[in-house]
Amino acid sequence: MKKRKKGLLNYFSRDYWVQIGLFLLIFLVAGRLVVLQVVQASNLQAKGIERRTTDKRLHPKRGSIYDAQGNVLAQSIPVKEVYADPKTLSNLIAQKKYKDTKEHAAQELAEILGLNPQDILGKLNKDLLWISLAHQVDLQKADQIMALKIPGVGTTDEEKRVYPMGNLASAALGIVNLEGHGAEGIESYYDKALFGKPGFQSVEQDTRARSIFETADQLEPSHPGNSLVLTLDSAIQYSIEQQLDSLQQNTKANSVTILAMDPMSGRILGLGSRPTFDPTNYLKSSPEERRNLAISMSYEPGSTFKIITGSSALEEGVVSPDETFPDPGYLRVGPRLITNWDSDQKPHGNPTLTEGMQLSSNVVLAQVGLKLTKRTFFTYLKAFGFGAKTGVDIRGEESGLLVPQENVRDLELATMSFGQANLVTPIQLLTAISAVANGGTLYRPYIVDKIVAQDGEVVQELKSKPIRQVISKATAVQMTNILEQVVSAGTGHLAQIPGINVAGKTGTAQKVDPRTGGYSTTDFIASFAAFAPAENPKIAVLVIIDTPKSAEGHQGGTLGGPPAKAIIEGALQYFGIPSAKDTLSTVSISSGDSQVRPSPQPVIPERSPGVYEAIIPDLTGMTMRQAGDLIAKSGLHFDFTGSGLVVQQNPLPGKVVSKGSTLEIKFSPLTP
Repeated sequence: MKKRKKGLLNYFSRDYWVQIGLFLLIFLVAGRLVVLQVVQASNLQAKGIERRTTDKRLHPKRGSIYDAQGNVLAQSIPVKEVYADPKTLSNLIAQKKYKDTKEHAAQELAEILGLNPQDILGKLNKDLLWISLAHQVDLQKADQIMALKIPGVGTTDEEKRVYPMGNLASAALGIVNLEGHGAEGIESYYDKALFGKPGFQSVEQDTRARSIFETADQLEPSHPGNSLVLTLDSAIQYSIEQQLDSLQQNTKANSVTILAMDPMSGRILGLGSRPTFDPTNYLKSSPEERRNLAISMSYEPGSTFKIITGSSALEEGVVSPDETFPDPGYLRVGPRLITNWDSDQKPHGNPTLTEGMQLSSNVVLAQVGLKLTKRTFFTYLKAFGFGAKTGVDIRGEESGLLVPQENVRDLELATMSFGQANLVTPIQLLTAISAVANGGTLYRPYIVDKIVAQDGEVVQELKSKPIRQVISKATAVQMTNILEQVVSAGTGHLAQIPGINVAGKTGTAQKVDPRTGGYSTTDFIASFAAFAPAENPKIAVLVIIDTPKSAEGHQGGTLGGPPAKAIIEGALQYFGIPSAKDTLSTVSISSGDSQVRPSPQPVIPERSPGVYEAIIPDLTGMTMRQAGDLIAKSGLHFDFTGSGLVVQQNPLPGKVVSKGSTLEIKFSPLTP
């Protein structure tokens, strides 16, 4: 038998090959460890940190909003968001490292936050690493929550927007949502400037600690937003708010709107409406309550629009102030009989244009509109800004509505001439009337005077912007003279101010009945527009009462004249323009005077005021402007009677009240 040769595989034992395989495996593992722990160590460490960390967005401090006198209307205060890590809490309870229960934790949190314990418990029972429990928690409550030392419960920084003056100019200011962005009004329009630039911060999850995160290095700081200084003046705004409340209470109207501006520049001095709301607690209000009617209400203006018709016709030279028109109390145009508001009382005979404006005659102005012609009338409507937004820097403006020119017949032209058919907004109408008041120039209305950085540097100054010359100065003077006579001897007589020439026009417009599509015989919009002093106006005011239910009736002159007078008279005194020869504004007393002017005394407060409280100052002997400035700086409102110097006030000096409270002040002239 032949002997077999030994092969290479037989030369080594099976155990040997197993050892070789194990050696190679160990070599590969060791090599891989060297690569991971030495060669790729820095990269892997960075990836590990990246997976454990997130970039936390740092909200910037939102800029404040000030009135024209530097009083704070809106500001942001630091608050906290309370969050929880339900998974961490569940694990620690299961591991008996936290000896309390979720039910007890929820009860403790709810007591501090003022929430339902079951709602808190429902969130703590969720299978999540993070959940928000409450937003905008004040710092004191946040400290109480952290003192509970509940695992996984923590706080992060937030801001809360507060409005120290309460509902003062709330519709104009608007609101800021929970994300810190403006959602309505000025807050929305200038959100980019106010919000600032967010920053970012690296935060690392810590599974060993009871809190969810531990802060690492800051990546980029946030930059605070700029602040706004408004053209709105709190002293004038207080007067507007006072008249709004009074009108709402006395007329039980669906809504009341008042707008005031400087007709020489378009600067908005004040505006407001009822119903209203508290912007600090805007979640309790409805969108309708927050609506800024001064820029968004579309309505048929009625006879206040006759200012526009008359000015256009005078500019075109188709009528003159002394031209007469037959007015038997009615005018037939096509299928419709146009009548006056007082047609059931008397015919007007043959009044001039001036007398027709004094009487607020629809018949006269319809004839004026027909003489103007459709094409020319529409040219002036658009030149005065109707049918388009004014561009006012407040979010929410509407454009009104003009009847399409091609659809206008003689009947529509006639009714448009005295304020029916077309829809306007209050801001449109007062801007157009201001063009008549200032000599014929249409200005863009605006409410922000300047944008200021946190260090006080002016970033941008917004100046008066003329849009176009609508009518000549001569025409504007003619119409102003007519409007003066409307107040001195016509339907606007309740707006007369001794020593001041007031130009104005009443309006009483029938509302459209939605059920019939025709004009209602019971529902009206009463309005009054005025500016003063007529020869050099400092303020123009528009008052609108929607569907008044008053024993005094529904006439614009009766309801709108007195509040317009009160606002104008107070503003002129505030500007240092006396309303009569014996009315004091800035009073100087010489050594020869027989009576010494009273002066305010040092005030000893009854106690230290809180953050949102103010000490009542002594206003004795102050003029309206001096008192208004001091009250506004204290964050208070005032309700006044009389004119001259302060002789009485309530509450008394030294009392501590909440900011936004109203002082009752009595003014009286200094008598020799």
